[in-house]
Amino acid sequence: MFRWLFLLILIVPAIEIGILLWAGSQIGPLWVVLIIISTGVIGAWLAKQQGIETIRKIQEATARGEVPGEALLDGACVLVGGVVLLAPGFVTDTVGFLLLIPSTRRPLKEGIRKLITRLSNKNTITIYRR
Repeated sequence: MFRWLFLLILIVPAIEIGILLWAGSQIGPLWVVLIIISTGVIGAWLAKQQGIETIRKIQEATARGEVPGEALLDGACVLVGGVVLLAPGFVTDTVGFLLLIPSTRRPLKEGIRKLITRLSNKNTITIYRR
């Protein structure tokens, strides 16, 4: 797992720099900067909106005495999406928006759920339930 994370930390910034340089040569550096600022502002607004919605869902589930598993997974996706949007670049912004928009988050959550189940079955992670 650490090996993949290490490669991700090395490869993603290199790809981002390459795409930013290419985009700057195609549309101009000013437009690239404006796009980066715009995605940051829109992403922050969307992260706030989705975060508040997720907190509301968690509160409703706990008020009913249910485990808010789905809402917690939504919250994790919103958190990661918001953090990824802080990094300037087109690839990270795309991943961030995919995690923040509910309709695109749904299939990603299914993959995350399968990954958690697989890791749990391998005893790589432990999930405690009441």
